[in-house]
Amino acid sequence: MAPTPDDRLIVALDVADGLTGLTLTQRIGPRVSFYKIGLGMLTGGGLALAHELKQEHGKRVFLDMKLFDIGATVEAAVRGLCQFDLDFLTVHGDPHVVRAAKEGASGRGTKILAVTVLTSLDRQDLDAALIRDGAVSDLVVDRAARAFEAGADGVIASPHEAAAIRALPEAEGRLIVTPGVRPADSARNDQKRVATPVEAISAGADHIVVGRPIWAAANPAVAAGDILDTLR
Repeated sequence: MAPTPDDRLIVALDVADGLTGLTLTQRIGPRVSFYKIGLGMLTGGGLALAHELKQEHGKRVFLDMKLFDIGATVEAAVRGLCQFDLDFLTVHGDPHVVRAAKEGASGRGTKILAVTVLTSLDRQDLDAALIRDGAVSDLVVDRAARAFEAGADGVIASPHEAAAIRALPEAEGRLIVTPGVRPADSARNDQKRVATPVEAISAGADHIVVGRPIWAAANPAVAAGDILDTLR
C-alpha cells in the first residue's frame, strides 16, 4: 500500500520548461501531492503545466509569481490567473498589493500568500535596496503582520521567522509557507536564511518548499521520500 501524500512538502519545479517539469513529477511519483511553479518557467509552459497537474493528475499547485504593481494591475492579473484553479499564488507583501490581490481572487479558492523578505536576502542586501534599518527578522514579522491585516491568507517567510510570525495574534488561521528549507546534509546554494524540514515545521510552518535537493538528486523520488520520512 502506497503511503498517503503529505502536502506539507511542496516541491519547487525550478526547471526550464513545462515538459521537463512534468517529467520530473512523474519521476518523483505519487508520494508528492503539491508542486510550486515559479516565474522562471512562465514563458516555458508553466501555466500549461499548472493546468495539467491540477486537472489531469490531481495535484495541488502553488504559482509563485511574486506579483507587484499598482492595485488595478495586480487585481486584473490575479483574476486572470485564478482561472487556472490555483491553490496558492504569491504577491509582494505591501498592503496595497495584498488588498488588490484578494479582490482579484474573490469568489475563487486561490489563497493569496504575501512575500515578506526573500530568503536569499540579508541585511547587506536590504541596505543596498534602501530598506529601512532593523534586523531582518523584525522586518519580516512586521511585514507579515501588515499583510495579514490587509487580508493575506498566508505569508512566505524563512524558517528563522516562522515562530515569531506564528505568535502574532493576526496569524491565527493563516498559513506560513517556508522556502529556504534544506535537508541537514544539503548545500545552502543561494539561500541565506535556511533550516531543515523538521526545524521549519516545528517552528510553525504549515508547508515547506524544497527545490534543488530534490530535483537535482540522482533519484528525486528517494530524495523527496527521505524528507517526507523525517516529517513523520
